[in-house]
Amino acid sequence: MKLEQAVGRLLRRKCLTLAVAESCTGGLVADRITNVPGSSDYFVGGVVSYSNAVKQKQLRVRETTLERSGAVSEQTVTEMARGVARLLGADVGIAVSGIAGPGGGSKVKPVGLVYVCVKTGTALAVERHRFRGGRRAVKEQSAAAALELCRRVLEDEA
Repeated sequence: MKLEQAVGRLLRRKCLTLAVAESCTGGLVADRITNVPGSSDYFVGGVVSYSNAVKQKQLRVRETTLERSGAVSEQTVTEMARGVARLLGADVGIAVSGIAGPGGGSKVKPVGLVYVCVKTGTALAVERHRFRGGRRAVKEQSAAAALELCRRVLEDEA
């Protein structure tokens, strides 16, 4: 079973809804979710927040978070996940932010650095990843990591 199918099955079983906030994946998580027939039962929508302005205005990521931690950080994805769930009225929020490359990286935040977050009513989980490969490979690995984290969080919830 594909990750997006497993996530959908868990959401449906728990009667939960899902929203996504994506930066480096550019909508790939939402695309995978909506490729599952019947996903409209649990998927409410998403925000592709590629710019910091959209992160701030739509998702309510604080300017101070972006200044102190940057767009690619645990703090930012946490605020993105909370923000998209609140904005779209979903029970579960997924957020992804990273550096897909080939440019844009630094010694502190190299190309392939990605943070994913899943927020539910009772849980908050964040992971830091360092993916290898070209831009598309980083995006695909990031989307898979977000869905896998969501699956694990939903399975672990009582």
